[in-house]
Amino acid sequence: MKIMVEKRSLLEIPVDAIVNPANSLGRMGGGVAGAIRKLGGEQIEKEAMAQAPIAVGEAVLTKAGKLPCKFVIHAPTMEKPAERTNPEKVFRAVTAAIELAKKKKLKSLAFPGMGTGVGRVNPEDSAKAMIDAIRNFADKEIETIYLVDLNDDMVKAFRSVLEKER
Repeated sequence: MKIMVEKRSLLEIPVDAIVNPANSLGRMGGGVAGAIRKLGGEQIEKEAMAQAPIAVGEAVLTKAGKLPCKFVIHAPTMEKPAERTNPEKVFRAVTAAIELAKKKKLKSLAFPGMGTGVGRVNPEDSAKAMIDAIRNFADKEIETIYLVDLNDDMVKAFRSVLEKER
């Protein structure tokens, strides 16, 4: 499995699935979720909400609407919209997304910095939790995982954690 880090929009990566750092209600109001809904279409949110409640530590799959990826994996990092979260919930969300991707036989995934927007997890803690989950649960079934963000601090944190853990 390859882990690629890029300063790039999650919404432009042609992977099997992108991961939405969701809330348990499936509502896609702001941040990454809002951008996914705005560009991909309202249907993504409707499909996610139809599968709610989605517990932290679980994930659901929806179609991707107008996005270049095939699917969106909604992996809650928080129960309610705009709620503060923590690295342990980020780890559980990433793990759930990976397990669902493996179950659906997806080969490529893209994650943004999970929990770092309205969830207020600092980039270093998010990157560490995410990369720990990826290393613990993603194996050769998933060929490529992209860690992408438009925030320089998040991209730097991804690179720093990967470098330390080599």
